Amino acid sequence: MNDDFPIRKSEAEWKALLAQKGAEPGAFQVTRHAATERPFTGKYERVWADGSYHCICCGNKLFDSGTKFDAGCGWPSFSLAVPGAIKEIRDTSHGMVRTETVCAQCGAHLGHVFPDGPTETGLRYCMNSASLDFQPEGNPN
Repeated sequence: MNDDFPIRKSEAEWKALLAQKGAEPGAFQVTRHAATERPFTGKYERVWADGSYHCICCGNKLFDSGTKFDAGCGWPSFSLAVPGAIKEIRDTSHGMVRTETVCAQCGAHLGHVFPDGPTETGLRYCMNSASLDFQPEGNPN
C-alpha cells in the first residue's frame, strides 16, 4: 500500500511524526492500520468552527468545514471532499462491502464514504477524528 502514494515513510517514521504533532493516542492505529475510533469519542465530532480539515499524517487538505454536517453516526461527516484529496478503495472487511477513504498523498486511512448523505452530493464521508487535523479559518498553516 505504501508504494502507491507520493509521501512514503516507515512505520517508525509515521509514529515519530504523529508523536511530534501531538496526535491522539490512537492516530497511528487508525491512519496506518485502518482501525476505527469508537463512535462519539473523536475530538472533531462536535466541532462546527469555520476552517478546514487536513490529513494528520501529511497535512493534505481534505475537507472544508462548510461541507461538514451532523449525521448522528458518531463520527465527523462531510458531504464533499477537496477534489483529488482522497483515494477510494473497495473494502470487503468485516463481512461488508464498503468504500474506504485514504489520503491521496500518504495513504492514511481516514474512514469510509457512504451513498446516504442528506445533501445534493448524496455522500457521507464518515471520518475518524484521529486521522484529521483541524485548521481554523485564517490559520496560515
